[in-house]
Amino acid sequence: MNDKIYLSLPEQSGFEHKYVQKALDSNWITSGGPNVNDFENQLQSYFNDIPFIAALNSGTSAIHLALILLGIKTGDEVICQSMTFAASTNPILYQGAIPIFVDSESETWNICPEMMEIAIKDRIKKGKKPKAIIAVHLYGMPYKVDEVHAIADKYEIPVIEDSAEALGSQYKGKKCGTFGTFGILSFNGNKIITTSSGGALICNSSNLKEKAIFYATQSKDKASHYQHSEIGYNYRMSNICAGIGLGQIKMLDKNIEKRRDNHLFYKNILQPFKEVELFEAANDDFFSNYWLNAILIRADSKNEKREAFRLRLEEENIESRPLWKPMHLQPLFEKYPYYGNKVAEQLFETGLCLPSGSNLTMENKDRIEKVITSFFN
Repeated sequence: MNDKIYLSLPEQSGFEHKYVQKALDSNWITSGGPNVNDFENQLQSYFNDIPFIAALNSGTSAIHLALILLGIKTGDEVICQSMTFAASTNPILYQGAIPIFVDSESETWNICPEMMEIAIKDRIKKGKKPKAIIAVHLYGMPYKVDEVHAIADKYEIPVIEDSAEALGSQYKGKKCGTFGTFGILSFNGNKIITTSSGGALICNSSNLKEKAIFYATQSKDKASHYQHSEIGYNYRMSNICAGIGLGQIKMLDKNIEKRRDNHLFYKNILQPFKEVELFEAANDDFFSNYWLNAILIRADSKNEKREAFRLRLEEENIESRPLWKPMHLQPLFEKYPYYGNKVAEQLFETGLCLPSGSNLTMENKDRIEKVITSFFN
């Protein structure tokens, strides 16, 4: 059998060993350290030194700390995009808060501004004004930033910008992760760059960054002994992982270029097949890193052809995956309020993510193309 073609594998720059070895040689193999500081500085430089960035052990930790820093407590309500990975939503439950799910719109597949405002108005009418909004740049595609933030500003609700999949994506020339009160990055093994496991919280002030690191390092008070006045967490990035990140960030722009080339590859081969719609930017305002390339197969509403195509790829040892199952359909979250129609549900029923790693070879692409053309012909 042919080697497996994965959805999104990491690609090494060759510099990772140098920084990891530096950590080993200095015996700094715990959380925090010189590599962590350097990685944060490199990230801040990438974002044009506008934000302040705290490197953490996951993007999920970053969302959790953002909620804590916003003062989200038990019983508070937080609006969240329904079509997303569970990591966007789980931290709401960590705080004992209540997720309020909102449908997608069909252009960016992200949170629908119209439905979001309907949700806000209704929650206010019920006496529970939402305390935060979690908006996601799904698969690297920026959400409708102007519309979403205009509504958030109108009702004075802070936005947590989940850019876990959108490092390098831009809206109107400005990098995703810098629009919200907080931004979230992920460096999981399948992302644009990886630290093997890791994430970051983008803050708009040094005070918020320092407070985030305080919480992320067990909330140790300033004292000669261990003293704790607030709940703390073990969320800081390790010096080893940051070393991997320092090697990876050298190829960030190159990786984005390769992912966008993958998008052009799919666009060219899918063009003849009218029943297949490739997910792409609606106009030049949206610059996507195309972390994952996704398609909709509009054959029917029961995902039969979508599933047949997924199984055909699987037979050829090519990994693909349905779109995120909306949170309001998940057993864990189905009891919570949902505002919308069926946009997210229809996307889930007909959508499929295709191999999109920056290390896809021409041989890989030839195999993928053969399966696509034979199946849809």
